[in-house]
Amino acid sequence: MRFHILFPRQNLTTLIRRCGYSADGTDEKTGESRFFLSLSGDRYPRYHLYCASQGNERKAICNLHLDQKQPSYEGVSAHSGEYEGFLVESEVQRIQDSIAKENSVPREVYE
Repeated sequence: MRFHILFPRQNLTTLIRRCGYSADGTDEKTGESRFFLSLSGDRYPRYHLYCASQGNERKAICNLHLDQKQPSYEGVSAHSGEYEGFLVESEVQRIQDSIAKENSVPREVYE
């Protein structure tokens, strides 16, 4: 699920970490910053967040999905993931609410 965030005060990584996510490096193909939030203490299931900064605008376009399990076959990136639905939508709302509070701006700015 795609959404955008603003980060006028902190850098993007700090802001996403304050939402409970851990940094997971940079995607080699797209250059997007990757983050994850484990739901069970194990590697899966987890939320996986990709964010691309929009230059000097202090804005990022993010894409969130829920990885249910790791890829089944070595060398293949396909996995059981949810890209929309209640769980993903609820997590996007939680992230946006947290960031809006952190930035001291109304949540409506992100809609």
